[in-house]
Amino acid sequence: MPIDVKAALSAAPTVREVSWTERDVILYHLGLGAGVDSLDPAELRWVYEKDLAVLPTFAMIAGQGVSAGPVRPAGMNLPGIDIDLRKILHSGQSLTLHAPIPAAGTATISQRISDVWDKGKAAVIVLETTGSDADGQALWTQSMQIWARGEGGFGGEAGPDAVATVPDRDADKVLVSPTSTQQALVYRLSGDLNPLHADPAFAKTAGFDRPILHGLASYGVVCKAVVDGILDGDPARVRSFSVRFAGSLYPGETIETSVWRDGDTLTLLATCPERDGQSVLTHATMEIR
Repeated sequence: MPIDVKAALSAAPTVREVSWTERDVILYHLGLGAGVDSLDPAELRWVYEKDLAVLPTFAMIAGQGVSAGPVRPAGMNLPGIDIDLRKILHSGQSLTLHAPIPAAGTATISQRISDVWDKGKAAVIVLETTGSDADGQALWTQSMQIWARGEGGFGGEAGPDAVATVPDRDADKVLVSPTSTQQALVYRLSGDLNPLHADPAFAKTAGFDRPILHGLASYGVVCKAVVDGILDGDPARVRSFSVRFAGSLYPGETIETSVWRDGDTLTLLATCPERDGQSVLTHATMEIR
């Protein structure tokens, strides 16, 4: 049985210690396209250790990058879950920041499967992760939704089904983020080594013309665009950031992020102009300080 729902939900959280260095942070930012204009001080602060800033979305990969050891093949090692990588897609992500993430540090990571939803033709696995510093102070909480094609129909709860809406007015700002053709190859060194993002033959067996950019890379690109373009370059102003991944993006394509601001809430919609405005991120909101 590919998914043992009872085993998945009853398993004790896995707890591990992770660490990261400035090198990991810089590599992560390079994987998001930072530093293209290496003479721009606003860009340099993402990719140079002097006064290095840290995007909150670094929490997604903290402890998984170059300092974590040698390159290893991708896999899904979760209790009660045995699924072919070709069947899974990252369908949603949320992140809440409790404190700024240091440029180098350690954290205790606690991870558990909080829900398994039955969507009929697919299952959605909800993976909840918290990160705390050496004093036990919470740094971040994140929730990842994994879409597993062909694994539904087991009679479980369907889970929430929110409708994506944006304000009925023109966006307050549109942020443009080009990606490079090698961006997925750089981003994968931060920890997600799924061959879907590097191997053309593997990508074709998964139904794509060529390797696609990681969903979390798009998530980070949009977060950086908002921090740079709306929040005066201050990552500490991000309180939370939640999205659903609506469509794939090929490295070399562009992400256009429309932003509507209502007080401390930003509503976002990220699309790909090269494909007639196809959605990349929907159901996207950011709470700011």
